[in-house]
Amino acid sequence: MVQTPIKPLTLETFLAMPDTKPASEFINGKILQKPMPEGEHSVLQGELVTIINAHLKSAGRSFPELRCSFGGRAVVPDVTVFRDDRIPRKPNGRIENIFSIAPDWTIEILSPDQSQTKVIRNILHCIEHGSAMGWLIDPEESCIFVYDEAGTVKMFDQPKNMLPVPKFAAAIQLTVGDIFGWLVV
Repeated sequence: MVQTPIKPLTLETFLAMPDTKPASEFINGKILQKPMPEGEHSVLQGELVTIINAHLKSAGRSFPELRCSFGGRAVVPDVTVFRDDRIPRKPNGRIENIFSIAPDWTIEILSPDQSQTKVIRNILHCIEHGSAMGWLIDPEESCIFVYDEAGTVKMFDQPKNMLPVPKFAAAIQLTVGDIFGWLVV
């Protein structure tokens, strides 16, 4: 009996599929659903988007849970930040719905059941495709790993540690203590 090989899933086929909640990502030919955000994750994500947008003004914008498709993958970082001149726009100036480029800054917040390795791979994929910086926030350990455009990683875990940001976001000044302080209600 001859079996017809199953056609591998492509990025284009994945992008044509209906969206899921929580969002799904397309990585190495596989569909992987992100975990449902929980309390700490939601607080950190909401505060980051609000503060980044308040400080960037016309230099850029942050987006929560925005699908970015590039380099054969579709990733949905918890927060993406784009310089204003790189935000895809329609002819009338409105923001496009489809982002087919890497963000300038990608921020991931580790959820309790999430694979740290998978998240790091997504950050490195962004860096390899032009992102200036990636943050991995680990609420359980109260630390933040910062990846620069060379792929170098530094860990910040002291409350007074000032966190590095991309050059276009220099107006944003946050410490480790600021970020994890948002979790104290």
